[in-house]
Amino acid sequence: MRRRLLAAAAAVLIGTAACSAAETSRTPGPEGPASSSRSATPVTGAYVAAGDSFTSGVQIPPQGGSPQGCGRSGVNYPSLVARQLGLKDFTDVSCSGARTTELTTAQQTGNGVNPPQLDALGPETGLVTLGIGGNDLGFMDVLGRCAVENVRHTLTGGSSDAPCRSYYTDGAGRGEIGRRLQAADERLAAALAEAKRRAPQARVLLVGYPALLPQDPARCAQTLGNGIAAGDVEFVGAQEQQLNAMLRRRAEAAGVGFVDTYTPSLGHDLCEPQDTRWIEPLSAAAGLAPIHPNALGEQGMAGAVLAALGQAH
Repeated sequence: MRRRLLAAAAAVLIGTAACSAAETSRTPGPEGPASSSRSATPVTGAYVAAGDSFTSGVQIPPQGGSPQGCGRSGVNYPSLVARQLGLKDFTDVSCSGARTTELTTAQQTGNGVNPPQLDALGPETGLVTLGIGGNDLGFMDVLGRCAVENVRHTLTGGSSDAPCRSYYTDGAGRGEIGRRLQAADERLAAALAEAKRRAPQARVLLVGYPALLPQDPARCAQTLGNGIAAGDVEFVGAQEQQLNAMLRRRAEAAGVGFVDTYTPSLGHDLCEPQDTRWIEPLSAAAGLAPIHPNALGEQGMAGAVLAALGQAH
């Protein structure tokens, strides 16, 4: 039993480590309609897409762009949005592993350096989409911690069904997630102000994260196995919703649009079958990144952005 439990935790940790490696050593709440701003006004000017691996489409073929370490896919949601809107002046500066700090500073990747993402903005920019914040929260670290706490709890014969929640609410990690979220909020506020300064004519959309886990933890029992305790599935989902809620509040405070990708992704989480899910599980399909969007997920996120712009897709 001990050996099986340790193997399960190792699988989760290896999966999260693989994601972190894909994100250059670093990597989300249903609220309201698809966006706080809906308009059918045609998009004009240049389109700049910024963000992390959920935006870049890490490991989704075809991969391209420079630097190669950013893991940009030719079918990520910005590319699909640009194609649907017929935008020829399109620049994708999203990068796997990006945090809010790398909107204004250069990012070292495993294969090249990505310039500060907001450097791509200018007076001619007409549309900006920005999907970021998950790496600031350290979402992959949280998942890894949940695996460790589950094994520790089981081996010591504990009674809680959510040992990871206990760690972050009453244990050594108490308040850690809240502090990370607050810091990300503050950095994002500054970044959005800077984006508006650099591209004063642009329509700016802050894009939230799709549902990683189902609202019913029992539906993930087989997919997650012994990796994460049943009660912690709900806990992890709640942290993602807090992140999305912060992003929505920050967008509203900054006077920019918010794109809700969580609501349309319900029923497409990582515990769904391969032909339904938007997010890959730890045992991802060949070549894809665990706990990251697949091509179907990028299509779904593109649909949410287009809906926020008042455009059919």
